[in-house]
Amino acid sequence: MVKVNIISGFLGAGKTTLIKKLISGAMKGEKVILLENEYGEVGVDGGFMKDAGITVTELNSGCICCTLAGDFQKAIDDLINTYHPERLIVEPTGVGKLSDIRRAVEEAKESHPELEIAGCATVVDAGRSRIYMKNFGEFFIDQIKSAETIIFSRTQLLSAERVEKSRALVAEQNPEARIITTPWDDLDAKTMLETIENPSKLLTLADLPEEEEEEEHEHHHHHHDHDHEHEEHEHEHHHDHDHEEDEHEHHHDHEEHEHHHDHDHEEHEHHHHDHDHEHHHHHHHGHDADEIFDNIGVETAKRFTEDGLREALAKLTDEEEYGDILRAKGIVQADDGRWLHFDYVPGETEIRYGGADYTGRLCVIGTHIDESALRTLFGV
Repeated sequence: MVKVNIISGFLGAGKTTLIKKLISGAMKGEKVILLENEYGEVGVDGGFMKDAGITVTELNSGCICCTLAGDFQKAIDDLINTYHPERLIVEPTGVGKLSDIRRAVEEAKESHPELEIAGCATVVDAGRSRIYMKNFGEFFIDQIKSAETIIFSRTQLLSAERVEKSRALVAEQNPEARIITTPWDDLDAKTMLETIENPSKLLTLADLPEEEEEEEHEHHHHHHDHDHEHEEHEHEHHHDHDHEEDEHEHHHDHEEHEHHHDHDHEEHEHHHHDHDHEHHHHHHHGHDADEIFDNIGVETAKRFTEDGLREALAKLTDEEEYGDILRAKGIVQADDGRWLHFDYVPGETEIRYGGADYTGRLCVIGTHIDESALRTLFGV
């Protein structure tokens, strides 16, 4: 049997980070293959994953919903026949429709009956669900409705009230889904994988670590004997926990939290003004990703300083100058010969040193992108 986990999510939601957590934790010791579909001329995720020592087959064949189905079957054949994996993780492009990738996996099962879809999850940036639903609903809502588990990212940056608003919004679209709202650092990979693979199964005592068994056993009886109080009790407990967490974030992450919140507010306002045009455009039936999203992929031997790169990425928020940038990522050489790996979503930039690639590569995805202004900004 080959377990198949599909991990989808809109651009920049944190799919790659989640997959790394699962692979290094819950899937350790298993023979795992990651199959990515990149949207873009230049695939950079493969470099990120190779750095973590994972075999990657990249499919740079554009939008998952229009051109991938044929390639996907071939890729599955090649991977299974070559590597005989125990588990296959499929990471669709951020602008793909999850319903299409599920269909493609179902079709692959015809020639490979040993494939078993063991959980389909969508990663959602908790602070941007409303904006993305409004502006890119066709893709975003499909990813929510087609998953059994929704995993919120970046909840540690938001207040409990804000997270709850996002949770309610997503639950409206998919009332059956299990929604993970706990910050990732507080959850071990095993718990996350169990939630993805058993979305509707209540955990039994046997699933819990031994040292917690006694305490949980009492709780279980309490729950069983007092069903009518369960909801109220649950609500109070949850509220208190969130309140404490919120206080904690307020003291320690105040600056980041404020920035994230303000940025989201501005982004919300901006899209509100453009909403009529966007709304009309995105709700026609069946768009392909390349009709909606622009993507610029560039290969370059140029060397960057870390400060220079950070400065350039910070300027991407200027929508009048560059367009509405949803995601930028890449691997470029630093002036000292090391390699910089960067990842940008609005309000959040990550730059770290990592392994070399065959040349520098960067990819920018968004709407109404000004390519020449971007090339000037990065000097490529």
